[in-house]
Formats: sequence, structure tokens, C-alpha cells
Amino acid sequence: MLSVEEAIAHVAAAFQRCASEDIPIGKAAGRVLSEEVVATFDQPPAPMSAMDGYAVRADDIVYAPKTLSIIGEAPAGQPFTDKVSNGEAVRIFTGSVVPQGADSIVIQEDAEKSGTDVIVKETPKRGQHIRARGLDFSDGELLLRKGNRLSARDLALLAAADFETLNVVTKPRIALVATGDELTRPGEVRSPGSIVASSTFALAAFVEKWGGAAIDLGILPDRAEAFADLPVAAKDADLVVTQGGASVGDHDLVQRALKPFGFELDFWKIAMRPGKPLIFGRLNDTPLLGLPGNPVSAMVCAILFLQPAIAAMLGMAHVPKMTKARLNTSLKANGLRQDYIRTRIKSVDGTLTAEPFTLQDSAMQKIFAQSEGLIIRAPGALEAGEGEEVDVLMLDDC
Repeated sequence: MLSVEEAIAHVAAAFQRCASEDIPIGKAAGRVLSEEVVATFDQPPAPMSAMDGYAVRADDIVYAPKTLSIIGEAPAGQPFTDKVSNGEAVRIFTGSVVPQGADSIVIQEDAEKSGTDVIVKETPKRGQHIRARGLDFSDGELLLRKGNRLSARDLALLAAADFETLNVVTKPRIALVATGDELTRPGEVRSPGSIVASSTFALAAFVEKWGGAAIDLGILPDRAEAFADLPVAAKDADLVVTQGGASVGDHDLVQRALKPFGFELDFWKIAMRPGKPLIFGRLNDTPLLGLPGNPVSAMVCAILFLQPAIAAMLGMAHVPKMTKARLNTSLKANGLRQDYIRTRIKSVDGTLTAEPFTLQDSAMQKIFAQSEGLIIRAPGALEAGEGEEVDVLMLDDC
């Protein structure tokens, strides 16, 4: 059996970045840049006032109070076109272009208007309350690197830089197919022994959150002939993800059913718990990831293997969110498989503590939903005592 680390590296190396496309900036939230974005002008494009008040020459007000003549005003978007000379001031507002000749802004609280004059009550410093040209960014400056997943703040920056469209990586298309005679959809009538196919909904949510596009191909019964249409249905996908039919047994048939249609196995079985019966291979030219049918096993395997596969297709480096926490109980020595123990994470006096759930049955979805992290126990790890520090994979993005 492969180690988890070997399997993750193997899966990620099998993918290349998807093609790119231009989309409107208003549709780009969460998308990944496929090229670097460089500013094409200075922002602000001219010295701008940061406050409401009066644009003045600092040399005119060495001593306050000082009376100046108001020669005009500069509302935002309507620059004052004349020059401010000795003894003059211009009424100005936040976001207005600072008139030529002025080098300081006196805020209105420090000034008193008197007819066509203004009495400046405080001596200003040169450059006071002025945003210099290019203060935010300059023409030719790198704004964002390729591989950056666009946040709301990123979009505001690029909109300020006047980008109407952005070149982003096309969303990887992930085809999802569940297998099993016992599976039903939520809301369908269930016969004795049937269960709801819950994993598909978690996987689809994972795919969308991680930057892909989920394609739900439904549920296939446990018959080899039911897989005959899958290669055609998934031909436009960048990755096929099956759920169930991955372990040993007469009813676990993904490999057997797809082999006549061009499936080639890369590896099978990982030294991990939960999730040992994981398949990776190719269905003709399309990679295929076969997850266990057990819902918690499927979700843990998706976090470990599907997430880095999507990241690779987006041209991003995948860095799992790891932390250290101290056990609030002891853990037995581990066996030969890497264990992922569902746990609560709490902060006690600034120290993170891990409280493993007593029951770790991989069919218990409520416990997984209540977990903040997974304690990672290496194969052959010795007993860990209360207070000992352990590695935790956080589930913030899941």
C-alpha cells in the first residue's frame, strides 16, 4: 500500500493547469488568475485631498492665524484649473485634485470662512492631508500574481485599476457519480435497506468551494453494464470521481466494470484510516479518482486527494492548513495505517487543545460535522499522553 504522502504527490503530479478564459470582473470572485496583473496608470492619478477644507501654500501660513483670499472651489470630479498663488486658497473636498501651486490642505475645523476670505487658525505642514500621485499603486506595478484566488478585496483593487475583464483559469470540471443499489436521493421513497446518497452533496460543495465545477452524473446500480455509458457522459470532464465500489468484494466493481471501456489502474489502496480502498487511474484520457462508499471515508479522501488535484488544475500550490494542539486525553499507539482522528479544537488560555471524539466510526457523519480538525497519527506512532502536542489538519475550508 502507498503512504498518504506518496499518494497525494502522485495524484497532484497527474494534472496540468486548465486553459484560461476572459470573464467580466463582476463574475470573478473566487476565480484564479492565469496571468499576472500589472497597473496601467498611477493611482491616484494626481495629488488628491484626503480631507474637506482649503488647499493652501504652507509658506503663506508660517504663523497663524492667517487670512487668505478664496479664489474658487474644487468639488470632487471638478478640478480647479487655475494656480494657487501667494495669499490665496481654494475650497476643496475629499477626493478632489489638489490645485497647482497648493501644497497643503487645512481641514475645515481649523479654518473660518469670512466672506470671500478664510482665516486659517492652525499652521499646516507641507503635504498635510494630501495623497501623493501613485500613493496606492503606480503605472507598471505588479498588483496580483497569477495563481491568486480572487477575494473581494482583490476585485476592489483591480476595479480601481480599471480592469473590466480578467484572465482566469477555467474551472476544472469534476464529474461525480455514486454507485450502489442501496442508494437513493434525498426526498425519494426508501425501500428497506436503502440509504440516502449523502456524499455527493458534500463532494459537490467541496468542488465548488475549492474552485471547480461539479457535474452530478447521478447514481449507478451495482451492475457492470450500468457503467457502459459513463465514459461518454464524462468525456468532457477533467476528472471523474466515483463513490463506492472501490474495495474488495463481489459488489465493489468500479475497476472491473470500467476496464472494458479503457480504464487503467495507477494505484489502489492507501495506508490510511478511514479511506484505505482508494482508486486512482485513467478512464481513457480522463483521470479517475475512486473514493470509498463510506461517507466519512469519502469526505476525508476528498480533502486529502481531490483538493490538491483541483489546486493543480488551477495552477495553485496546495498547502493544507495544519496546526499544533495539545491532547486533553491520551491516545493509544497507532497501527500500520496513518490515522485521521476526528476532534474538537478549543482554545484554553491561548493554547489550542484537541478533544478527540470517543467514537471514530467512519459511518458517523454527525461527529464529522461537529469536528474542527483531524488529528494525524503516523503509522506506528507510539501512545500519546494527555498534554502531548499533536498535528491537526484543520477543517476550516471543508
